[in-house]
Amino acid sequence: MPWTIESETGVLRDVLLCPPTHYRWIDTNAIAHATLSNQVSFDAERARAQFAELVEVLETAGVACHYLTPEPHLPYQVYTRDSSQTTPWGPVLTQLRMPARRGEYAAVLDFHLSGDGFWRYATMGTCEGGDIHIIRPGLLLIGCSGVRTDLEGARQLAGWFEAEGWEVRVQPFPQHFLHLDVLFCMATDTLAVASTEILGPEFGAWLAAHGVEVVEASYPEVMAMSCNLLSLGGGRVISPRHSARINAELRRRQVEVFDPPLEMFSLGGGSIHCMTMPLRREPLA
Repeated sequence: MPWTIESETGVLRDVLLCPPTHYRWIDTNAIAHATLSNQVSFDAERARAQFAELVEVLETAGVACHYLTPEPHLPYQVYTRDSSQTTPWGPVLTQLRMPARRGEYAAVLDFHLSGDGFWRYATMGTCEGGDIHIIRPGLLLIGCSGVRTDLEGARQLAGWFEAEGWEVRVQPFPQHFLHLDVLFCMATDTLAVASTEILGPEFGAWLAAHGVEVVEASYPEVMAMSCNLLSLGGGRVISPRHSARINAELRRRQVEVFDPPLEMFSLGGGSIHCMTMPLRREPLA
């Protein structure tokens, strides 16, 4: 089946995951650095149990789970969001920045070349999936910190979408926050969880002009990966259990929230959005 998505919030049918067989925390981002500096203990068994609970939630929600083959020297391979991006025209192989993660491309190649292959290959600068948000048909948001996704990589991706008639916004943000999905994620087609305080009033006004309401996240919530959620479509999301206030705000807005514990992953600088690459979503109604 060809893999395509046209939004972040259509009903999710297929997703790409990687088992945390070799997962551990490595010092590649500000959140993981703080975790390691504070000498928090990593629990591999707990990480595997939390991943299994996430898979159970996905499968119960009717999502078919597909898996990359994990390799021992790639502990952050579990964060499948970054190494590829599904688009309305098929998958894009992205260009990872960090040497510790570059080898992740091989398993993504194996997975997609066993099927219908890729629509495009990122070949300029760097561009990672955690910075890419297909808000709705015709509207793309790309985060650009200058590090994980740089301006050259963002412009190449933007050009492909613009050639298809899409509006694209390239949003700068401080590299301290790693990826844009640490600061922003769509929950429904008209609701996002974000920190407009950090991203700026102009960004908030841009969202409002496109009919997107925001559940505002504080800096401590951002650094706890509380913006980093996954829309299942149909008014449903998966959001980490420790994001209690934000989950309550979503439920108050009639969003159904599934909240598995994911702190073994959030302490490493990633959470549910980082751990999932949607392969197929239904079109928005």
